[in-house]
Amino acid sequence: HDPTRPQRNHLLVFGAHEDVAPCANDPQRLIDAVRARGGLCFLAHPFEHSGAASGEPEIDWRAWDVSGYTGLELWNYMSEFKSHARDPLGSLVIALWPRLAIAGPYAETLAKWDALLGRGPVVAIGGSDAHAKTYSLGPIRREIFPYAHLFRSLNTHVLLPEDWSGDTDRDERLLLEALARGSAFVGYDGLAHTAGFRFAAKRADEEFIMGDHFEARGRVSFRVQVPRAARITLLQNGFRVATARGKELLYTTRPPGVYRAEAYRRYLSVERAWILSNPIYVGDAAAIDAAPRPR
Repeated sequence: HDPTRPQRNHLLVFGAHEDVAPCANDPQRLIDAVRARGGLCFLAHPFEHSGAASGEPEIDWRAWDVSGYTGLELWNYMSEFKSHARDPLGSLVIALWPRLAIAGPYAETLAKWDALLGRGPVVAIGGSDAHAKTYSLGPIRREIFPYAHLFRSLNTHVLLPEDWSGDTDRDERLLLEALARGSAFVGYDGLAHTAGFRFAAKRADEEFIMGDHFEARGRVSFRVQVPRAARITLLQNGFRVATARGKELLYTTRPPGVYRAEAYRRYLSVERAWILSNPIYVGDAAAIDAAPRPR
């Protein structure tokens, strides 16, 4: 990072096993270096909004002409928090009681993701962006956003085909392969635990999960299950095609497209994003690309 230039184009890198920081000033070169080393990379907090009291810059992703990245950070906990830091008193209140403010990904991030999905797979992850810090006021000391809180708040849940073995190399490979496929969902566990979420598609006797691609032959049935009652939405190419309230949504259709699920729960009368799945891809790339998308 060049300290004389505004910060932008932060990239999250997993599994490269080498220092790729020398490539950081050229986003495409950096992405290429990560891929050459067998790693995965995600565009970090692609859109940011800093409140006046946060004292933090907006570190957006600007290099949208790049290619080859694994996905993007759909929801960043600390980015959202700093957007609500509009004045000192309000910032203190939400720092002590984050659930008052945290509500979900930015609308432009969701819209950008849906647009990118029309060109090919883009894996979504969530991040706590942990930055615990202790503040003092006279004899009073208080840690704001301790790691124990952040790591229980916003998480990326990855679905593995096998249990952990204890073999570090094997387990890392399983994790990175599942994440690269998009067999994962983003869960706001600070609102309610998300373990038990399921999103699957069934065609005849075949079942598919998040990250899977299959041809659109005949009718396809989608099933979304959540561990607690919520408003559940199924989207096709960014458009809402089905909604249910409760713990389950069932929907049967024929058209090709990119299908993903969302679940929302209320806290203090405000509906907040709770679970956002990665997509299931139905049909070949040309059919998906030709399908209508939000503008």
